[in-house]
Amino acid sequence: MRTLADILGRVAVPLVTPFRANEDVHWEALGELADFVIRKGYCDSLILTGTTGEFYALTDEERIGIWETAKEAVAGRAPLVAGVGSASTRNTVRLAQAAERLGYDVIMVVLPYYSRPTQEGLLRHFRSVSEAVSLPILVYNIPLFTGVNMEPETLARLAEIPTIRGIKEEAGIQPTQATAYALRTPPDFSIYCGDDTMVLQVLPQRGVGVVSGGSQVVGNWIKDMIAAYFHGDNAGASEIYFQLAPFFAALNQNGRINPIPILRGAIELVSGIPIGPPRSPQAAASEDELSVIQVVLDSLVGSASAVR
Repeated sequence: MRTLADILGRVAVPLVTPFRANEDVHWEALGELADFVIRKGYCDSLILTGTTGEFYALTDEERIGIWETAKEAVAGRAPLVAGVGSASTRNTVRLAQAAERLGYDVIMVVLPYYSRPTQEGLLRHFRSVSEAVSLPILVYNIPLFTGVNMEPETLARLAEIPTIRGIKEEAGIQPTQATAYALRTPPDFSIYCGDDTMVLQVLPQRGVGVVSGGSQVVGNWIKDMIAAYFHGDNAGASEIYFQLAPFFAALNQNGRINPIPILRGAIELVSGIPIGPPRSPQAAASEDELSVIQVVLDSLVGSASAVR
């Protein structure tokens, strides 16, 4: 069986969902964004309706519509992942089946949020999804937002299920948890970093790549950093990492925990595509925040010849 790394490559980009001023999905801009990221070479694969795509603020019908729109726009140029996670097992299964019918390559399943299930509850949840579809499954661990962590022992049991092929690890304050996962799963179980700021910390822990929202803006830099690492050029990878650090810090200005509102503005600045505001209750990036981002982006362009 092909590994998830074989399917998704080193850089999987979770697209933002463009919205109009009234917060309706901007379907045309979604297709333009998918095309932009692929043409620029920023991604090896695309993820729709993940956290970066604000899945939690979308209706199920909108999520399925986004999958349809993206599939048409991509037209086979990149593997596609559908974020099907939900607070309930029943709805996650329903969405997973819809993604399979649409011909998606992989489904990403975030740990159920808000209800804070036990580890046994997590096992039952992922088993139910795996039994309902034949698609490869990428587990998505982001305890900062879900309130529950995928413990290494639980992941070891899930890795025994043939279709559960990898994890997107975004544990935040547990930077070495990827090692615990690696020690408890088969060598062909793919571990992706889920945090743009932690890529070089996760890759040595058997990481295969990154799920990178920031790559919609700096995907060329992220790709070069990962390539440098895998070619043994640790100094070069580190240099790129430090060049990128101000950009990622600027996404969390003014105490923002969720970087998506400012990321949306950054994508619009570099692509010219009308990304629009995030859905309420998230507040759009302010003019001051966008000014900071613009300065950082200008600095990256100015230093490109020295680093890349």
